[in-house]
Amino acid sequence: MQSHWTLEIQTAIKSIKELEKILDIEVSKTDYPIFIPMNFLSKIKKLGPNSALYKQFIPNELENNESGLLDPIGDFAHLKAPGFIHRYTHRALFLPTEICPIQCRYCFRKNELQNDSFDLSFKLDAIKKYLDSHPEIEEIIFTGGDPLILSDEKIMFFGEFFSKFQNIQFIRFHTRTPIIIPSRITPQFMNTMNQLAKRFHLTMMIHTNHLEEIDQEVEDAIKKLQTLDLMLFSQSVLLKDVNNHHQTLIDLFRKLSSLKIKPYYLHHPDRVKGGMHFYLPIEEGRQIYQKLQDKLSGWMIPQYVLDVPSAHFKVPIFNAESLKFSGKIVLENAQVEIKEPNL
Repeated sequence: MQSHWTLEIQTAIKSIKELEKILDIEVSKTDYPIFIPMNFLSKIKKLGPNSALYKQFIPNELENNESGLLDPIGDFAHLKAPGFIHRYTHRALFLPTEICPIQCRYCFRKNELQNDSFDLSFKLDAIKKYLDSHPEIEEIIFTGGDPLILSDEKIMFFGEFFSKFQNIQFIRFHTRTPIIIPSRITPQFMNTMNQLAKRFHLTMMIHTNHLEEIDQEVEDAIKKLQTLDLMLFSQSVLLKDVNNHHQTLIDLFRKLSSLKIKPYYLHHPDRVKGGMHFYLPIEEGRQIYQKLQDKLSGWMIPQYVLDVPSAHFKVPIFNAESLKFSGKIVLENAQVEIKEPNL
């Protein structure tokens, strides 16, 4: 018998025709795929076209704009083995799947996942060879795609693979699945996490951008995760016309904090081709972030960061001395020029 969450994946909406029939509205045609589970689509329909959910997940004709970058954070330059990216000195990204529980229209990998020349199909032999020669790596970040889309057996298989490397002490999961398909948090999944926790220090980074995404079903899934031996953090992306207002973020971060999830990253949007309509100037982001500091306790405030391809860490971009942005960021005793797009 199939579990409820796998059926949600199998029955997800994948075409404009299906989407228009359910929403009873004309939907813009783009070159990017559609993937929305029915249960989540019902939430989008209930909230309507002006909602944060609709804007994040329903295709928009602005995605056809040619501006932006195919690889905005430099994944391709740091691909050390198929499905394995080593950008940050002591941690590496492992991409065991290209599948997500939903297609985010702003996704920084939306072009990579459709580009055959960017090989994300992992090869464990190549990854093993690379890890053998890089003992400085102590943390593996499961990303993708979304690693929680994998079966429990697959997750355990990969856990056993990385357990062979004594230097790897930490495993982190970057995921949207508890938000989009909360039914994924099954007793079997909980058992898998408990087994992994016997070998690794576990962290889960839950991606959520707006309070509209968190209903009772999601809260129940998060409460289950709280019983596991892992740390729960959140990451959010600052998105134009979705959450680029300080009160919207305050409400989200207070809610996450009440659920015992530490808001960890607030990402400035990447300059991704097909997603530039979500972009906003860094100066505007700084002004929003300053208001968070005025209204929230320090432990509720995430780091406001930008992914710079040449950096070995996520670059903090809030400057309390000046909210204006000069176009340059000091990085490792050198200045990196950040060219803001014409908006």
